[in-house]
Amino acid sequence: MKKQFFSKRLRILMIAAVVLAVFLAVLSTISGTNTTNLVQTVMGPIRSLTASVTRSVERFYNYAFHYESLEAENTVLKEKIASMEEAVRAVDTLQRENERLRELLSIAEDHEDYRFLSADIIAWDSSNWSSSFTINKGVEKGLTEGMCAVTEFGQVVGLVTAVGNSWATVTTTLDSSMEISASVSSSGYSGVCEGSYRTGEAGSLRLSYLPTDAVMKNGDQVVTTGSTLYPQDLILGYVSDAGLDETGMSKYAILEAAVDFNTLEQVFIITDYETN
Repeated sequence: MKKQFFSKRLRILMIAAVVLAVFLAVLSTISGTNTTNLVQTVMGPIRSLTASVTRSVERFYNYAFHYESLEAENTVLKEKIASMEEAVRAVDTLQRENERLRELLSIAEDHEDYRFLSADIIAWDSSNWSSSFTINKGVEKGLTEGMCAVTEFGQVVGLVTAVGNSWATVTTTLDSSMEISASVSSSGYSGVCEGSYRTGEAGSLRLSYLPTDAVMKNGDQVVTTGSTLYPQDLILGYVSDAGLDETGMSKYAILEAAVDFNTLEQVFIITDYETN
């Protein structure tokens, strides 16, 4: 808009100057007088104004060109920054994965019969009653339903409950449908561990069917007792509270899950192990 304004104004001034010069020349011829000084006097301000407008137009063009160059440079810089940030995220991800693999190595050394397959979590599906997620490995990598998922520290994450060609669903220990045979490490008291859906216990585990005389303290570790689905001594959680159930015939314990599900991004599926 500004460019068109300057161009139109300049054209008008130039036309007016030409018309005036022609008029004065004709007047000089008719009258026989020398109008050179008059022409110069009249044209002087016009030339100054024309030069001023021309400089303004040039400055505007230079500004516009410089602005476009800066805008292009800014776009290139933004793309470079985005690329660098992506590279940093990739490095951080690889570093975390390497750390997890180093931790997993110690478990593999203690349990030479374990066979692991790493998988990344790609989607979550959780509610007050259920808790599951999808991983990026499936049948093509040898996964089947009933395989146990753990962290690099040997903490139970859950169980593979559905499998596709390149994906699988893992139902976590927080799901109310999960039942895992477990025991208190320090005392050996055994019960059934499941995801708790009771008010005030969301995000916790509940160890039920314990003897009424079972003695526990906060922080006691609870582990798997071993089965065809779960190897023995995998960590489930830690006792945070205890009491008698509704019938008064058995005791229960509330457990804080060993797994921090809020930060979980990778799991390890135990594809094979020796059962006792």
